[in-house]
Amino acid sequence: MKSKKKQLEKRDRKAYLEGLKKYEEKGIPLYIDDEPAKAEDMERIFEIQEDGSFYMGDYVGADTGRLKEIRFNKVYYK
Repeated sequence: MKSKKKQLEKRDRKAYLEGLKKYEEKGIPLYIDDEPAKAEDMERIFEIQEDGSFYMGDYVGADTGRLKEIRFNKVYYK
């Protein structure tokens, strides 16, 4: 059972990252910790840090109602 769950998680992560890549290809910038996101850093948005922090996505809209940028910043759960 655990291997099937891991396979599903891996598939879901891959699909999510592919979706983000499509936004980026359409000119919507992605940021991690206020820095432009690099492809090799994208996996870290799924990690829970030792201090309990994790990344939360913020989908920022423009005044026109369209998506302007996507930001991932650390948040702390207390």
